[in-house]
Amino acid sequence: MKIAGVSNDLSSLIKGSNIQTQLSVPQLVEKVLYRKEGLLTSTGAVRATTGKYTGRSPKDKFIVEEESVKNKIDWGSVNQPISEESFTKLYNKVLTFLKEKEEVFLFKGFAGADNKYRLPIQVINEYAWHNLFAHQLFIRPNEAELLEHDAEFTVISAPNFKADPEVDGTNSETFIIVSFEQRVVLIGGTEYAGEMKKSIFSVMNYLLPENGILSMHCSANVGREGDVALFFGLSGTGKTTLSADTNRRLIGDDEHGWSANGVFNIEGGCYAKCINLSKEKEPQIYDAIRFGSVLENVVVNSESRIADYDDGTLTENTRAAYPIQAIDNIVEPSIAGHPNTIVFLTADAFGVLPPIAKLTKEQAMYHFLSGYTSKLAGTERGITSPQATFSTCFGSPFLPLEATRYAEMLGARIDEHNSKVYLVNTGWTGGEYGTGSRMKLAFTRAMVQAALEGELNNAETVKDEIFGLDIPLHVPGVPDDVLQPVKTWSDKKAYYAKANELAEKFRNNFKKFSNVPTEIEEKGGPAPK
Repeated sequence: MKIAGVSNDLSSLIKGSNIQTQLSVPQLVEKVLYRKEGLLTSTGAVRATTGKYTGRSPKDKFIVEEESVKNKIDWGSVNQPISEESFTKLYNKVLTFLKEKEEVFLFKGFAGADNKYRLPIQVINEYAWHNLFAHQLFIRPNEAELLEHDAEFTVISAPNFKADPEVDGTNSETFIIVSFEQRVVLIGGTEYAGEMKKSIFSVMNYLLPENGILSMHCSANVGREGDVALFFGLSGTGKTTLSADTNRRLIGDDEHGWSANGVFNIEGGCYAKCINLSKEKEPQIYDAIRFGSVLENVVVNSESRIADYDDGTLTENTRAAYPIQAIDNIVEPSIAGHPNTIVFLTADAFGVLPPIAKLTKEQAMYHFLSGYTSKLAGTERGITSPQATFSTCFGSPFLPLEATRYAEMLGARIDEHNSKVYLVNTGWTGGEYGTGSRMKLAFTRAMVQAALEGELNNAETVKDEIFGLDIPLHVPGVPDDVLQPVKTWSDKKAYYAKANELAEKFRNNFKKFSNVPTEIEEKGGPAPK
């Protein structure tokens, strides 16, 4: 791969004497320990820490303003432009920096489980543990695939290379830059491994829709009868937890495509939040953390090497990365049919949205475009407590194209396949954050199970007077009063004040969608004031 104006050709780095190519998991673990990048825990997993960057840095993410994409990208605070000149200079500097390292690590693999739509990628890392992360999170090639592997996109990660904003055109020492013409993701100044995973997801969110495939920030699983379910939601809303169901086979926990043939996982692994993780509540995730897995920013006892998942000293955004094969009940390859049920997950910090509601087509489109949730502590730098936010399509930080493009594709597929859609609040009940309590996971599981098994298709409902949502009156295993938020608040006046406040936020947020059919807002959103 040759970049115009770049003197340090990428191929010279890949063929350099310091490059370690396609090391096995045991080899990478040995490297991590020898280089003192991490430690071995009691389960055999590697634990690494990421310093001050314990979450994504959205303000440091850029897309190169190139001729072929500049009229397609939805430019703004999410997709910030950077010049080709600035990218080229940084690219040169990073490659020079890596060439001077004693060792650099290269992984070759794929994004996209469906062979028709997969993207061959390669990941070049300064750190061995980052390369182990890439090995576990992306799709690993077999021997025959490796022989024919020709990367179409390259991720280059150099955490110890710090940018100079005044010279390099960045906002800080950290940068995550995507060049679609040069097919490169350039990362520096941050040790947070999630930047690699999410950068490739952003790339796929551009490439797949351009080929008529809906890319989605969701988890997916399949039931015994072959019924497929999708779970949309931002980090911390329960995608990974709820899709890891012992009664259903996991397709994937975070990123998927929906083609004319059905859904497919974009990744080859899982990146689960593990704050307060327990074997009792999340046995599949707990048992997946073993040799070859990567624990990120988890506190570990210095003598016993036992992980303390309840300790958020380093960050609330503690993570576990492991191959999907570490989950016993999975679909291999990670491909399935068209979704029967779609669940929108939100963690409502206001505590006023119902724990489950049936959505009409218009409501589904409204809430998908709105993408309401609360940013939870640690998922982004500077977030220390839940903050109400609207993330379009439940994945705004990763969408290079205009949001309505994804929404229109989803709406067409809901119509075509008669998918049932539900809004599920995994957030607060009985009061807002600080007053109420988080919805019990057992209740959420019972509600989701009822939805997946079709028990709510014809259930009796009551309409929420503020949000217009149809709330089931009864769900097996859930107290009736829990289903209606107003009944969980001791101060009813405070409830209505907070509910109306949130409804107004929905209305104000939706004003930014100027090209959406009026019926979506009129029939899908909160009742008019």
